[in-house]
Amino acid sequence: MKFEEVIGQHDAKERLRKLVADGRLPHAMLISGPHGSGKMALAMAFASYLLCANRHDGDSCGVCPQCVMLRKWAHPDLHFTFPVIKPANSSADYKPISDDFSNEWHELLAKGPYFTIEQWLEAIGTTSQQAIMTVKEADTVSHKLSLRSSQGGYKVSLVWLPERMREDTANKLLKMIEEPPSQTIFLLVSENPAALLETIRSRTQRFDIPRIGTEDIEKALVDRRGIEQEAAHRIARFAQGSWMAALDTLDAQSENREFLEDFINLTRKSFMRDVAGMRNWSMDVAKYGREKQRRMLTYFQRMVRESFISNFHNPELTYMTLEEENFVKRFAPFVNENNVMELSELMEKASFDIGRNVNAKMVFFDITLQVTVLLRK
Repeated sequence: MKFEEVIGQHDAKERLRKLVADGRLPHAMLISGPHGSGKMALAMAFASYLLCANRHDGDSCGVCPQCVMLRKWAHPDLHFTFPVIKPANSSADYKPISDDFSNEWHELLAKGPYFTIEQWLEAIGTTSQQAIMTVKEADTVSHKLSLRSSQGGYKVSLVWLPERMREDTANKLLKMIEEPPSQTIFLLVSENPAALLETIRSRTQRFDIPRIGTEDIEKALVDRRGIEQEAAHRIARFAQGSWMAALDTLDAQSENREFLEDFINLTRKSFMRDVAGMRNWSMDVAKYGREKQRRMLTYFQRMVRESFISNFHNPELTYMTLEEENFVKRFAPFVNENNVMELSELMEKASFDIGRNVNAKMVFFDITLQVTVLLRK
């Protein structure tokens, strides 16, 4: 993987290159930053840069034997460590390690270097188990790093989400960081550095990266996803520096269009006091599953906020699709300081009631009745 494949983070790439060029490469780095900023992608590109036999022009070459192996993440001197769960049908005292899930890990990496812990848990077949790193993992890492480099260069240990290590695991890793084997580089990629042992944090060089630039996300959406320029610009602004948020927005667009239509129907029928229409709307959305109903109510809260903010006529403060913006232009005058908080709290309370299994038809019909009053405040 090359640096050029990492979205944005131009300053961070240059800082990493300079560490190598100046001969000041630390043996242990803690790479952290906001969700979706590309920490793992940057770490993987840096590992490729270190292991490349012919890096030039500030990047790995992509064609040497080392890079060919790295394209499949099968380089013998690159060792991944990541949180795992206990495999099904394993004994009670079995301690799972990353190697148990090597196939699932490489399948996930093959899809790209941008992913979340939720996607990883789904890949290994769980949504409820707590993924951790056991002490056996530390023993395995120690054994691997004790061997000589097979290619005669660096050995890179890339640890994803080290904050999920058990305390005994962290203490064993600490010993390796304090006395690393020759030419070994630790890259710890963390979502929550504060959850790490202070002794580990103090023995690593902290490398914080910022959110991705809006222009970089916009360009990536156009170049990599084929999104039209205007739509890419709106999505990039809404993502607020997170590539994962941009992808989530793409995935959610079809559902959000449905929610927008639901919101339009709610506000129109309530404003017109169309009782029959209000009742039919309530029955229709009551057919959704409860999780979808709660997502819809969260969307309604956002539309209330965007409508109120748009009254200030500052486009930089709002984050909407073109369809949402066209509706809000007409709806915004009905959302003001007299009702914005009550409208938002109404949606929040409804979501709470849905979560407690209150009858959905009653909850949603009550919303229509209250919106009828609030829009006239």
